[in-house]
Amino acid sequence: MFWISKIVGALVLPPNGPIVVALAGLLLTRSRPRLGARLALLGVGSLVVLSVPIVAGWLSVTVADGHPLPPDAPVNADAIVVLGCGVRNDAPEYGGDTLSSMSLERARYAAYLARRHHLPVAVAGGTVFRGRPEADVIADAIEQEYGIPVRWRERASRNTHENATGLRDLLQKDGVRRIVVVTHGIDARRARRELDAVGFAVTLAPTVMPTANVDSVWDFVPSIAGLRGSYLALYEMLGNLKTSVQSWL
Repeated sequence: MFWISKIVGALVLPPNGPIVVALAGLLLTRSRPRLGARLALLGVGSLVVLSVPIVAGWLSVTVADGHPLPPDAPVNADAIVVLGCGVRNDAPEYGGDTLSSMSLERARYAAYLARRHHLPVAVAGGTVFRGRPEADVIADAIEQEYGIPVRWRERASRNTHENATGLRDLLQKDGVRRIVVVTHGIDARRARRELDAVGFAVTLAPTVMPTANVDSVWDFVPSIAGLRGSYLALYEMLGNLKTSVQSWL
């Protein structure tokens, strides 16, 4: 099921999804020219629209959950949990695997919260294709670069659902049920649902909350950053849909 989800996502999400639609339209232009032209236009048009930063912002705000945790807010929890968000394999400047940009944002924020609230830290994330488990890469960065010890490392999970079940098996035997979850605002909703489902009392501590503010004319000009933002938002929408379907079955 994991690999089926990966393949479906790769085919549906941008840029591949719109490209597939456009190519299908081009293949149909001889046998059904009107339908082919419409599909080609739909594919190219949707790719352009999804590349617009303000569109990415609207999609991201729609799927996001939670609010930034105020720095002076009291926290009633047993531990801080960091969910993995990718590893950059074989980084030559580090001599091995290192954090992706999103994992780095989470690691830094988790270290800040741990120092401020004096809570132990757990990190979740395994290996999808190759390299070291995400949990080890993130935990090493938190310990070596921020000086915060990491008590638990969940190394077997490949997605948010497996993060939750792995953390349940690892933490709840030590009496940890109330957790502060460090993730990004855009995927906080799915994280909350999965962790709630396995018995945790969740306090979200999202970093990088998305906005749909218009700051300049460039927010209406297609860009790679806009396309990436739309990809992340649509990825979460598919993930939330999958979680809802599984809960109904």
